[in-house]
Amino acid sequence: MAETETFVNRIIEGIQEKKGKRITIVDMTCLEAVCSYFIICEGTSNTQIMAITDSIHEYVRKTTGQKPFATDGLSNATWVVMDYGDIMVHVFEPDSRAFYNLEHLWSDAKLTDVPDMV
Repeated sequence: MAETETFVNRIIEGIQEKKGKRITIVDMTCLEAVCSYFIICEGTSNTQIMAITDSIHEYVRKTTGQKPFATDGLSNATWVVMDYGDIMVHVFEPDSRAFYNLEHLWSDAKLTDVPDMV
């Protein structure tokens, strides 16, 4: 479990490196779900979303040696999903995040908001 928490923290650090906002950790370990965690964040533009995605990929690879199994959504960069197996990372632009509202969809999971970096 400590290894998973460390991995989640490395993803968050990668997000914060590029000033990703409104980070939410969705802990689904108590549910019968496809994975254990969603990490949801947002960027203010397609360019920032791409930068956040690249930062997560590189930071996690450098600090843990892990690469995502798949990444999808790079073509339009309004919602990018990175699949790390037991952890899925969602990088949204604000309108797409509000529309899909994953936090509400998984509201029976434990939700933890990470304060934005100043």
